[in-house]
Amino acid sequence: MPRARNAAASTSRARSRRIARFRVWLTAAAFLLPAIIGLLILRIIPTVQAVGTSLTNQVGSFTFANFGYVFTDPAFLNALKVTLLFAIIINPIQIALALWLAVVLTKRVPGVGIWRTLILLPIAVPQIVSAIVWGVLFRPDGPLNGILESLGIAPVPWLVSPDTALLSIMIICTWVGVGYWMTFLVAGIKDIPSSLYEAAELDGAGGWKQFLYITLPGLRRPLLFVLVADTVANFLVFAPVRILTQGGPQGSTNLIMNFIFERAYTLADPAGAAAATIVLVLIVVCVVGVQFRLLPGKD
Repeated sequence: MPRARNAAASTSRARSRRIARFRVWLTAAAFLLPAIIGLLILRIIPTVQAVGTSLTNQVGSFTFANFGYVFTDPAFLNALKVTLLFAIIINPIQIALALWLAVVLTKRVPGVGIWRTLILLPIAVPQIVSAIVWGVLFRPDGPLNGILESLGIAPVPWLVSPDTALLSIMIICTWVGVGYWMTFLVAGIKDIPSSLYEAAELDGAGGWKQFLYITLPGLRRPLLFVLVADTVANFLVFAPVRILTQGGPQGSTNLIMNFIFERAYTLADPAGAAAATIVLVLIVVCVVGVQFRLLPGKD
């Protein structure tokens, strides 16, 4: 009898543990379900549809011809070239400015709260609104050219010249992005123990040496995240181009997202747009993979 009671008690405890584990899993699943549904609807299903569309022709047959058309399309090759040039130039500029601002604004600067608010303000403004405001500033008779003329400098054809249009888009994207990336670097700097800086000061290390040997190594992981995320974001720039230049003049600002939009909705070629989208995703994955290989986040 005692053995039977012990066996029954052991079985009951095991059943209770299984029920408790099931409840934990059920609770976790309930919390994860909205995110999983969102991922499925907004990411996985559209990706599968894009792959399927890119591999079919107008009659629904399987084909790789859409990729052949894309790679032989001068407009796509130009968009790819412009996008790569855009990313190569703007990435280091944005990250360098964000890092400089993060270092400065973690010091005891007068009015640091006001400065942070002003720098972060563009994040709260929708990109469409930002593009419209900058479009007014960049007008031939706009405020920026008015300032230049008052200084005796010839007006700049910001958005109407192939030589300056891409630069103008870079200025807009930098204005929007720097404050956002700065927030991650500020958080990273605050995670660095202050005792390291105090010890460095006692050893006679100046501000530059502290930056090189304490701040930069301590920011390795945040910097890697910012580099990768900024790269992806710059490959996906769309709103300023679509609103201000539509890819012109002469294709000088035709970033690849604008090319995909025009292919899908202006030329009514969803298969070509899907093929270009798949190519864009593969390029971004390759670029990010190279960045991870060259800049490991290990301490």
